[in-house]
Order: sequence, then structure tokens, then C-alpha cells
Amino acid sequence: MSPVSIALNRFGYGLARGEQPPGDPQTYLLRQLDAYDPAPRTIAARAGTRGKTGEMLELLRSLRREMQQAGKTGMGGTVMAGPMNDMAQDNPRAAALAGLPPEYRAKFLEARRVLIDDLAVRVNVATASPAPMVERLVHFWSNHFSVSVGKPGTQFEAGPHEFAAIRPHVLGRFSDMLKAAALHPAMLLYLDQFQSTGPGSPFQQRRGRRAAQAGRRGGLNENLAREILELHTLGVDGGYSQADVTELARALTGWTVPGIGRVGRFAEDQPNGAAFVALAHEPGSRQIMGRRYAAGGPDQALAVLDDLAAHPATARHIASKLARHFGGDTPPASLVARLEADFLKTGGDLASLTRTLIAAPEVWVPGPVKFRTPFEWFIAAARLSGMDALPPQRIARVLNELGQSPWRAPSPAGYDDIAASWAAPDVLLRRVELAERMAQGAPAEDVLARAEAAFPDALSDTTRTMLKRAESGRQALALLLVSPEMMRR
Repeated sequence: MSPVSIALNRFGYGLARGEQPPGDPQTYLLRQLDAYDPAPRTIAARAGTRGKTGEMLELLRSLRREMQQAGKTGMGGTVMAGPMNDMAQDNPRAAALAGLPPEYRAKFLEARRVLIDDLAVRVNVATASPAPMVERLVHFWSNHFSVSVGKPGTQFEAGPHEFAAIRPHVLGRFSDMLKAAALHPAMLLYLDQFQSTGPGSPFQQRRGRRAAQAGRRGGLNENLAREILELHTLGVDGGYSQADVTELARALTGWTVPGIGRVGRFAEDQPNGAAFVALAHEPGSRQIMGRRYAAGGPDQALAVLDDLAAHPATARHIASKLARHFGGDTPPASLVARLEADFLKTGGDLASLTRTLIAAPEVWVPGPVKFRTPFEWFIAAARLSGMDALPPQRIARVLNELGQSPWRAPSPAGYDDIAASWAAPDVLLRRVELAERMAQGAPAEDVLARAEAAFPDALSDTTRTMLKRAESGRQALALLLVSPEMMRR
């Protein structure tokens, strides 16, 4: 790969149809930091959904109560998890929705529409962006702070989580992104933090024995605390203990989603769309990773997150993941050390970290170092083929076919970032089938010239010959979209 091809494809999402290859690769990438728009028109015009999550959860709670009164308690789990669990299973979902009262069915369908529209916004912004490298960073960080839409209410929040908690901070400070992403309603829902209450909190004390007898869930939940330490900041070997997990969970109590239950009347709105209920917060000071935090309501958790963001183990963890994403499945130790040093020196300045990445010689090695994930391949293919903004339903269907729909990772760790997870024959076959369909609806003239521009001084003789021998422009475009140059970066 030539330096220009590396700048286009390893750092970004490839050349868009009609664009010219850059003259100076590094200058091209650095200019994108200024060209990046954290709130492009399609995101700014997105219909507000704040409050929808609380409405859905309250409807579901009402439905559960009605079903319990009717002696159908065994169906509660189905109502909470089934209808929105998998968009690919149309018939089971339709059957589940058909069994709901009209007002509940309407809310589930509304949530599905919001999710599909937000998927389309994400794809179309990346496809048309003049700063594709920064869009790649948005998606990298969104996967780092992964949320999944398998739980009711998260469909309203997954898009805003990326649009409002990730995008504004992608070139800002890691500590600000950490607080915005970890305490966003999407994360609070996904990891059950919205149900976590301090054992010694006024709310939990008042619940007492009656709540336990009624079988209502409550008490301390450690899910979010564990993932913040293990995935978002320090890493698996970051030196934290189970006691640190429990203490962080206590510091996080009170952070919840607005508009839920009677306790919601006491909620204080927070800047990121979440709410804080002081009555549910565990009183007292905390000791986490050797540091003591005074009692302080919502500020207690924020102070802990600030310190975790600046911890040396966090610098190492973030540097390793970023190096793996841009420098190879087994990145050079020197690249990890270079990024780690910048993170520590700047206190987690992500713009500086990005500039250090761009300047790192380890990322400019000639041979391909990464296999494109399905989402990366799809965005690159859409840009290169010159497709206009795609309709939401089609985008949702395509991403599901490819096996990497955003906001549906199988675990809080997000989607894998190594070739072994995406290079299976059946996965590649889906790309071939989709490439044929994309080529049928895209401009198909001058495909060879387009290929030379997209992979300057990097197009292989084999690919060039294959494109020349194609029977038509559309066949040539389909072949280009599944060429080795398109599969690796």
C-alpha cells in the first residue's frame, strides 16, 4: 500500500466517488480534525426522543402488573425481552407484538422506527462525511463504550448515546467522554444501573420487607461498575479488586433514567439526559483504587470517573485498543508505547492522541495490517460506489445480513476487532452477494479509473486485469467491491 492509499483506507473509509486522492497523506488526515462536524444536519434534525424511554418502561411495568393480576406472571420475561430482541426474526416478533394491547404494541413499533432511523443517520453521515477518519474514530469509541438494544427502551437511547455522548468528545478529553458515555441513559439501561439502589439509601430502607415479599427487584447492581473498570478504563489487568467494583457500584447509585416509577418524582435532571435520585444513592464516603471520595451525591461518581480516566492503566488499555484498530491485530509494542505516552502526557487529550497516531511510523507500513469488519466494508463500498443516501429500512436489512449491525454487539465488550472474527467463508459470501446488488443500483462507468484513484499506487495487477476483463461496468464494480484491496486496509 502506498502512503496515499493508507491515508484513505487504513485511517478512513476510503475514497468517495468523485473525490481526488490527496497530495500529502498526513496533511489530508490532519485537516479532517478541523473539517469534522460533531452535529451534522441529519443528526441535528433528528426528532427528540427524551422521555420516550421512561414512557416505555412505565407501560411495561403497568402491563406486568395487569398480567400478574390476571394470573399470567409467567409471560413477564417475554414482554420485557421478546418483541425487540432481534429484528431479523420477523415472524416471532410479529407474533409477540400481536399479543400486546394496542398502546404497548404502538410503543414497541415506535421504538423500532426510531432505531432504524438512527441506524440510517449513522450510515449516511459516515458515507457523506468529508472527515472519514474522524468518523472511524467515532465508531471506534462507540464500540469501546458499547451498548446493545436488546432491552426495552434502549432503542430510543442507542443513537443519542453515540450522537450526544461520543461525537462531541471524539476530539476532546477522554474523561469527558467517559462521564458522558458511562452515565448516559443508554448505558444505565443496558447494564441495569437504572435499577441499582444503595443498600443503606433512604429509598432502600423504606422499601424494606414489603418489597422483598412482593418479589420486586432492587438493591445494589454491580454491572456498570465492573464494565467501567474492566472495559472502559483500567482493563482486565488494571489492578482493581472486587472491593473496588462494589465501592464504585455504591458511588454510582442514584444515577438512573428520567421518568421511571414513583421515585422519579425526586429525580434531578443531569446534563447528559440521565437523572439522579438522591434518595437511592448510598450515603457516605467511598474508597476506590486507594483514593478516598467524600460523600457528594452525583459528584461522587463523577470524581471517581475523572480519576479512572487519568490512571496509568487506563492509558495503557486505551493505547492498546487504538493501536490494534489502526496498527494490526497484534500491534507493534512501540506503537502502543507511543500512544500511551501521549495519553499520559496530555491527560487524555484525544485530539493529541489522534495526531500522534497519524505521525506514528508503525501505522504507515506498506502491507495491509487489518481486515475490514463488515460495517467498515459497507461504508467503504457505499462511498466508492457513489450511492446516495440509502433508505432506513434497507440499511437496517443490509447491516443485519452482514452480521454487524451497530448497537447490537453480543456483549458489553463490543464487536471484536480482529480478522479471525470476520474472515469466515460465509461472512465473505454475504459481502459478495451484497456487492452484486449494490453494483446494480450504482453508477458503473469508469470503474478502472475509480479503482486507481481509490487505491493509488496500490492496485494489484491481478485486480486491474480482473476489472479490464469484466463483461460490463456493473460487473467490474461488483468485482472491485470484493477485491483484496477492499477487504483489507
